[in-house]
Amino acid sequence: MTGKILRNSYLVAISALLASALLFFGVMYRDYEDEAFARLRAETSAIAQGLGAQGASYFDGFEPDDRVTWVDASGSVLYDSAAPAEQLSNHTGREEIDRALEDGEAQSSRYSQTLLQRTFYYARRMTDGTVLRVSCTQNSLPAMVLMLLTPFLWVATVVLILCGVLSYRLAQSITKPINAIHLDRPTPLPGYPELTPLFDKLREQNRTIGKQMNELQLRQREFTAITENMREGFLLVDCKMHVLSSNHSALEVLGGHELKPGCLLYDAACKKEIFDAVDTALSGSHAELLLTIDETSWQVLANPVVASGQVAGAVILFMDVTEREQRDRLRREFSANVSHELKTPLTSISGFAELMKEGLVPPEKIPEFSGDIYKESLRLIGLVNDIIQLSRLDENSTQFQRAPVDLYALGEAVIERLEPVAARQSVALHLTGEHAEILGVEQLLKEMIYNLLDNAIKYNVPNGSATLSIHESGEHVILTVSDTGIGIPYAHQPRVFERFYRVDKSHSKEVGGTGLGLSIVRHAAQYHGARLELKSQPGKGTTITVTF
Repeated sequence: MTGKILRNSYLVAISALLASALLFFGVMYRDYEDEAFARLRAETSAIAQGLGAQGASYFDGFEPDDRVTWVDASGSVLYDSAAPAEQLSNHTGREEIDRALEDGEAQSSRYSQTLLQRTFYYARRMTDGTVLRVSCTQNSLPAMVLMLLTPFLWVATVVLILCGVLSYRLAQSITKPINAIHLDRPTPLPGYPELTPLFDKLREQNRTIGKQMNELQLRQREFTAITENMREGFLLVDCKMHVLSSNHSALEVLGGHELKPGCLLYDAACKKEIFDAVDTALSGSHAELLLTIDETSWQVLANPVVASGQVAGAVILFMDVTEREQRDRLRREFSANVSHELKTPLTSISGFAELMKEGLVPPEKIPEFSGDIYKESLRLIGLVNDIIQLSRLDENSTQFQRAPVDLYALGEAVIERLEPVAARQSVALHLTGEHAEILGVEQLLKEMIYNLLDNAIKYNVPNGSATLSIHESGEHVILTVSDTGIGIPYAHQPRVFERFYRVDKSHSKEVGGTGLGLSIVRHAAQYHGARLELKSQPGKGTTITVTF
């Protein structure tokens, strides 16, 4: 703004100087011309009086300051103070001569060929018909300008310097208060009423910007709250792979390094497959892959962001599919285990039946073979029933009726049922605790206790023991089954409640069972909202606690 004020001030000063100079020279030249004609008129009057009184003899010894010419009515020169009359041509056709002959007097001026001098003429008709003309030569306007140019330049230089100093100080005095305006809190300046609309506009704009900033901050907080609390990872990059936004889950996948907005994605120590997926998205195509990082399965989805027909960046989502992958793995294992478990008794039944059909079994062996077929059939039926029960518990397709159940009395019934099995295994069964009721499904609770005690008997040692304990603790009822058996290795403990999972398959085959007992226990506990806890030491025994 200061520069603009200086430029405008210089333009005004130069324009004023030029206008003043033109006006000055014009007025001065006009006054000079009037003065010259007045002098010529007075001089002509004096010469005319002398000529009228003395005649031609008046010019004898005459030495005028200006040029004097005396012409007769025909234009012939009778006398000229600057040259002999006989050497001069006829003056007919000269403007001032012709007009004087007609009007009695006339004046004119003519420029020289160089335009640096101007000659003024004044002519008067005498009483005898002759014309007396007096002329003088003066500098022309261009000559006067050239003559005064040097003083004018000095004056112009001084004026411009003074104008520059005064303009700079004026600009500073004008701009200093304006530059000191606080844009966030504009207040009117005294002496600047013209800026009042500007201050009103600034205040209105500040209010608008404040509202927009508050809205943007609110949206930013909402976006941050959403993305930071997402289990899924979120990453946004531009077309040059600069990180625009990310959340904590994405950083876990990308190696745990903090990715500030603006940094390159290449700074992250992540797998090459992620870079390839982002490159594919930036090329305009969808990319998808599955990664396993620290036992966590991540599904990576990379999609291009298109703006105005051009790929402006890419959005990458990291979805934790560990549970899904585990379910798929368990489903595959379940299918394989079911097929295996079903195939074993069916193969035995088919083999025994084929031997009997072909008559290869002696009559005395038929009861034994029939007993084996019956035992394998019961095993097959038990396996199918357990699978059906688990499916119903998974799908909640069966609506069980809840009723008060005395766990202690239910434990007595189950122990009485398992006494013969325990006796064959040389395992002592014990029941301790107190009567305690819960609101539950008696059938499911009975299966839970049965399976827990059945496993405590099967995986026990000769002359070992299995104890069922039931007692109340505040608002909770705690059911505990402990044994003195072979125990469970620590590496297998997290998976013993999975379907068909067996720690020692050879031992499991010897003791029988479907491999679904503890899985049914887990589902029954979940149905009743109970908490399961397993403690086991290899070679010392196992304790399973169910807290209702």
